[in-house]
Amino acid sequence: MPALAFDEMTLSDGSIREAYGKLSEWLSAAPPDLLEYRVKEAELLFRRIGITFAVYGDQQAQERLIPFDIIPRIITNPEWNALKVGLEQRVRALNMYIADVYGRREILKAGIIPDDLVFQNEAFRPEMAGKRPPHDLWVHIAGIDIVRVDADTFYVLEDNARTPSGVSYMLENREVMIRLFPELFSRHRVAPVEKYSDELLATLRSIAPRSASADPTVVLMTPGVYNSAYYEHSFLADKLGVELVEGRDLFVRDDVVYMRTTEGPKRVDVIYRRIDDEWIDPMVFKPESSLGVPGLISAYHAGNITLTNAVGTGVADDKAVYSYMPEIIKFYLGAEPILKNVPTYRCREPEALKYVLDHLPELVVKEVHGSGGYGMLVGPHATKEQIELFRAKLKPRRRASSPSRRSRSPPAPLTSIPASRRGMSICGPSC
Repeated sequence: MPALAFDEMTLSDGSIREAYGKLSEWLSAAPPDLLEYRVKEAELLFRRIGITFAVYGDQQAQERLIPFDIIPRIITNPEWNALKVGLEQRVRALNMYIADVYGRREILKAGIIPDDLVFQNEAFRPEMAGKRPPHDLWVHIAGIDIVRVDADTFYVLEDNARTPSGVSYMLENREVMIRLFPELFSRHRVAPVEKYSDELLATLRSIAPRSASADPTVVLMTPGVYNSAYYEHSFLADKLGVELVEGRDLFVRDDVVYMRTTEGPKRVDVIYRRIDDEWIDPMVFKPESSLGVPGLISAYHAGNITLTNAVGTGVADDKAVYSYMPEIIKFYLGAEPILKNVPTYRCREPEALKYVLDHLPELVVKEVHGSGGYGMLVGPHATKEQIELFRAKLKPRRRASSPSRRSRSPPAPLTSIPASRRGMSICGPSC
């Protein structure tokens, strides 16, 4: 018999958790037509603002509104403080790991991480071997996906250390909530998020190369209007008060990056890039790239430009390395992980692979380099055909004795939270 999910609002005896007390009272007193009206109003606001994202390969709906629910999820201050400490620990370890694999490679010498997970990793950039980014920081902005399984336990689902995306939707969500439900906010002491853009800009300016002026120039670099996250790129550039540029707006002269302006060339010191490594400089990576800036990596190695995040950070955030994060944290920080991983089977290991093949309908399987929900199997919700397709992918081939996939088994049902559906208060699974 499957275990019951922990409900974040209602305890097993029917009482309401303290954090949700005022929200529960408000929901009980609010007329159903009020909730329905506010749901429609929120959707209208999002459409007017244009808060959308694209789904690659979906011909029916290339642009979608960001999923939004008017009933908030509540994280208490003690819960957030615990998460904060755990996330900071994890990002410190990620930075140390990346610096090591491009430097002395002590973790490989110690046998903690198999060599092939680094050198056969498609995100490993040999061009960065022996190089140090400005201020020795690799991951300036991290996106760590978290799931909750009970009152006290949060798990890390995956790490995003390349070009994390999605923060604009959080900021717009809060703005719309304040506009639609001021009376609900007045009942709670809600931590502000409005300072995010100011803090992000301060961070970007603080990591400018030492050769920059006292007033460094920051730009946000986008692949262009056809990118799935272009709304976020333009939103963040506006909030930060920096120029939104494409590769064609920049050029390199004498290992210094300049931006074309109506007043002539202007030096650029920090590029908050939303372009993957392989497209950023056609002279080093993909020669056919029209999105990048020729000579950018040369300026980077010369120490005249900071790229956020650094080139090569993808070596730390694939799904295989994820399974080693507890060992990585212990190796570099000498401490136990504050936030645990979801229990994971490494399909490169024969016994683990055998178990996974025998239990595919019960497991979640992700490709090592998959992202954004692509290249994954959710066994309990998959068809027989999908399961057999992944079974064929997982079975070792003659030239590849280690399947490049990993599998995880949820340790317990994810928590459930209150949600609304056209004015009806319901309880649904958290994600």
